[in-house]
Amino acid sequence: MRSPPGSRNGFVTIPRKLARRAREPERKLATQKELSDFLASVERRAFKQSVFAVHDDEAALDIVQDAMMKLAEKYSTRPPGELPLLFQRILQNAIRDHFRRQKVRSTWTTLLSNLGMGGDDGDSDPLETLDVDVQSNVPASPADQLEQSQVMAAIEEAVKGLPQRQREAFMLRYWEELDVSETAKVMGCSEGSVKTHCSRATHALAKVLRLKGITL
Repeated sequence: MRSPPGSRNGFVTIPRKLARRAREPERKLATQKELSDFLASVERRAFKQSVFAVHDDEAALDIVQDAMMKLAEKYSTRPPGELPLLFQRILQNAIRDHFRRQKVRSTWTTLLSNLGMGGDDGDSDPLETLDVDVQSNVPASPADQLEQSQVMAAIEEAVKGLPQRQREAFMLRYWEELDVSETAKVMGCSEGSVKTHCSRATHALAKVLRLKGITL
């Protein structure tokens, strides 16, 4: 008589992997209190770490709050011992995202400023010839920060009003930072079309800002 699968000499055996898992102690997941206590214990140190990185108290506070929310939302069921490393990874990613947004803001404002708030509506991609100094448009004072946030809000609102293909090309090139070739593949069009869409989008944005009385 044939023995059933997983058996030896007629006795049912447990597969090795399952046997190892059975011997391993079950990992205790973090309780809501443990998660809250952990966040409370790291909040001050995380804030100081962020301030050292971004040199801006308000931005550092936003970074820490975002990191804490992401940990609570995505990893609240992980074991307590895993929380410190997870939080540090999330915090570092949040800091990198902050600098990425700063670079994007610098690119957008420099781009539209170089167009002279208008100009020829050519078919070349302005980003190809744009030399961006990441620090050149980073505001130093609170008043400058407020002004830039208002300008960025106006730009973002104007982007929403672009035709779909222009908006798609603009966001892929100037937000996702894809090159012309990569953007063409994503959009399913030629590289020439990408350049045309980007050119028309940037000139359209410059015109909208000019009509609103915004100069860069």
